[in-house]
Amino acid sequence: MTDQEQPLVSHLVELRSRLLKAVLSVLVLMVIMFPFAGKIYTLVAQPVIENLNQDNGMIATGVLSPFLTPFKLVMVLAVIFSMPVILYQVWAFVAPGLYKKEKRIAVPILLSAIFLFYLGCFFAYVVVFPILFTFLPSILPEGVTYMPDITSYLDIVVRLFFAFGLAFEIPVAVIILIVLGVSTPEKLTKSRPYIVIGVLVVSMMLTPPDPSSMILLAIPMLLLFEFGVFMGRFLRTNSTDENRIKPSD
Repeated sequence: MTDQEQPLVSHLVELRSRLLKAVLSVLVLMVIMFPFAGKIYTLVAQPVIENLNQDNGMIATGVLSPFLTPFKLVMVLAVIFSMPVILYQVWAFVAPGLYKKEKRIAVPILLSAIFLFYLGCFFAYVVVFPILFTFLPSILPEGVTYMPDITSYLDIVVRLFFAFGLAFEIPVAVIILIVLGVSTPEKLTKSRPYIVIGVLVVSMMLTPPDPSSMILLAIPMLLLFEFGVFMGRFLRTNSTDENRIKPSD
C-alpha cells in the first residue's frame, strides 16, 4: 500500500466510525421512544385534535396505519433529537483539516445551527400548527366533515418541522457566505428584492396551500436573513480590526 493510499484508508475508516455513531444515536432514541409511540403521536397531533368536534376524531384509512404512522413519527423525531450528535460527528470529521481561526468561528456556528433548527421546529409546533389547524376547519364547504387521516397529518407535520427548522438556519448560511468571502453584506442588501421574492416562492412550496402558514414561514425567514447580514457585518468588522492590530516588538 502506498503512502498516499494510507491516509485515504484512515479517513474512510474514521468516516465509517462517525457514520456508525450517528446511526447508533438514532437507533437508541427509536428504541427508547417506541413503547410510547402512541402517546407521542397524540401529543404531536394535539393542535389538530383540539380543533375537531367532540363527535369527530382523526381516522386511519390504511390497514397498517395505526402501527406504521406512530413508528414513522418516532423515527423522524429520533433523527431530529439526534441532530447534536450527528452534527458533532460531522464536525469531528472535518475539524482536523481546519485552521485554528476557522475552528474558532465554526464552533459558535455549529452550536447556533443546532439551536436555530430546534427553535424552528418549536416555532412550527407552538405558533404555526394552532393557526393552521384552526384555519382549515373554518373553510370547509357545507356538508363536509373534517376528519384528518393520521398518515396525511404526519406528512404535513414532518414537512413543516423540517421546513421551519431549515428556514431558521438562514442566519448561519448568510454568515458562512460572508465569512468565507463568497458574498458581502452590501451585495446581500442590494439583492434584498430578489431575496424577498425567493423567500415567498420557497414558503409557498414548503407549506400547505393556505396563506397563513406561508406568511408565518416567510416573515421569520426575512427577519432571520436581516439578522444574518447584521451578524456577518459585525464579524467581518471584528476580523478586520484584528488584522489591523500588529504585535508589539
